[in-house]
Amino acid sequence: MFILKRQDVEITSVQHPKRDQQIPILTYQGQTFRLLSIFNASQEEDAKTFWRDLTDNQGKACVLLEEPERYSVWGKIRLEQLAVDTDAGGGEATATPIYIRACLLMLQGVYIDIEDLLGHRQAGLFQKDISEVFKQWRFPQADSPEAIKYLLTVDPLDAAQIPPWQEHHLNTLLQELHRLGKAYFGNTTFAERAIDTLQDLSSNDRTVFQAWLNQSPLGKMWH
Repeated sequence: MFILKRQDVEITSVQHPKRDQQIPILTYQGQTFRLLSIFNASQEEDAKTFWRDLTDNQGKACVLLEEPERYSVWGKIRLEQLAVDTDAGGGEATATPIYIRACLLMLQGVYIDIEDLLGHRQAGLFQKDISEVFKQWRFPQADSPEAIKYLLTVDPLDAAQIPPWQEHHLNTLLQELHRLGKAYFGNTTFAERAIDTLQDLSSNDRTVFQAWLNQSPLGKMWH
């Protein structure tokens, strides 16, 4: 639909009608869009491919926001439709629990890797960096030091309460986790070790998650 610059749009947030969370909303010429996925600055082609797939192949009204440090894809929505979409299991619904559990395993895998290989101080810095990601993109149940510690240490397979993240949260987490891992290690060898943590899932759950991961532009990053 459109490729826009930051100065073309207004980004605010609205309270989710059903949950205690804020939803990022982009406004352009009186139209409103919700966040679908985020890509870092080096992933321009992946961002455009994702955007074109939604617009050309799936017929969705989307915008691609181009900023110096990132690209983001937003899908058109009417604010009054948020509650309806949630009830119908639409775009604002919580992601499949398998996906959330798998992403938590990968997050913890990178965190443990940093602590084991780079030391306690670097692990502490990583904890601060990932906290900033959660804060910037308004992840539910990730807004305090205690919440971050919980996410980094809880057993995702036994957690009675996994966070109610949506797929755009998971896309953002995996994007930023890869960026941080590369910054800390100086290479991408950590990605294979993070994927190895998925062995803790059942064979079926692992297959389901990897199919979801591989069909997205993120799949290339985590191979």
